[in-house]
Amino acid sequence: MTRVLQSGRKEPHSGTTRSVVVFLHGYGANGADLLGLADVLGEHLPDTLFVAPDAPETIPGMMGGYQWFPIPWIDGSSEEEAERGLMAATDDLNAYLDALMVDEDVLPEQVVLFGFSQGTMMSLHVAPRREDAVAGIVAFSGRLLSPDLLKDEVKCRPPVLLVHGDADDVVPPQSLPEAAEALQAAGWEDVYAHVMKGTAHGIAPDGLQVALAFMRDKLSL
Repeated sequence: MTRVLQSGRKEPHSGTTRSVVVFLHGYGANGADLLGLADVLGEHLPDTLFVAPDAPETIPGMMGGYQWFPIPWIDGSSEEEAERGLMAATDDLNAYLDALMVDEDVLPEQVVLFGFSQGTMMSLHVAPRREDAVAGIVAFSGRLLSPDLLKDEVKCRPPVLLVHGDADDVVPPQSLPEAAEALQAAGWEDVYAHVMKGTAHGIAPDGLQVALAFMRDKLSL
């Protein structure tokens, strides 16, 4: 049984929804952590609804912190627990996206997944395994999980923008070229990359500008 993800939202500036950006937050954060970006992006994407679900699992001892799945080297969980958590969160996110598209009356090509850190891992894992491609994936400061399985499991190849800070001490910057190489090996043609100079584990203004241009292009805005 899938878990219902609690979700915050920012309505389109125009009052009409013609596209949706789904923010997927990182480990230990929550949906509100990224939803503030809608205040900046919404001016340039006036017909876009922004939604930001909380990940399905709370983190013991971390008030207001959520995780998509356990991370063994952080919380001491086993690889098996992490794998089970990823599979469960994949089902949860797929159910959330299915319901979102019905409720908001939008097609997959009107939806962008915008992930950060563990949210990027979820975006890059879930979207290619769905039957219909979303408009694009904005992948900040994360990595591609199980790259060796992608070629056999991929069902669609949405455009991907990989963005990473070259001073990231949480998720190694090398994760960007590794993800790009694996995506291209699995048949992707639309893979874009941007390195945020002097940026640690975060989202710098230049990265956000590149993400905005990517979303406007892929959503045909």
